[in-house]
Amino acid sequence: MKSRLAWLGGHGHADLVRRGLRGIEKECLRIDADGRLSREPHPRALGAALTHPHITTDYSEALLEFVTPACATNWETLQFLCDIHCFVAQNLGDELLWAQSMPCVVGPDEDVPIAYYGESNLGRMKTIY
Repeated sequence: MKSRLAWLGGHGHADLVRRGLRGIEKECLRIDADGRLSREPHPRALGAALTHPHITTDYSEALLEFVTPACATNWETLQFLCDIHCFVAQNLGDELLWAQSMPCVVGPDEDVPIAYYGESNLGRMKTIY
């Protein structure tokens, strides 16, 4: 990677990197009032995890993933991420977001709800994956 960036800079193309689009994916766990991993399904107010372009789940129903579009500026990217985060926080009911890299209180494996994307072929495939 360093050699590629050096090549770009050495050949007068560093501006291409600075002008490039950027996006962010951020993950948060949904937790209950006791700080434990949520066992509730993906909130309907957040839209369908399978098809929403900016709010989805990862391996668990409780693991939200926020996805910004590719933006031209850092400010625009961070503002979009902030807007997603605020929208989700306002639509979680009694749940909270756990954003730290170390997980909240998690019990045995069977207490981690596997992400569910519906009964369509695509939904089943994503759940299995």
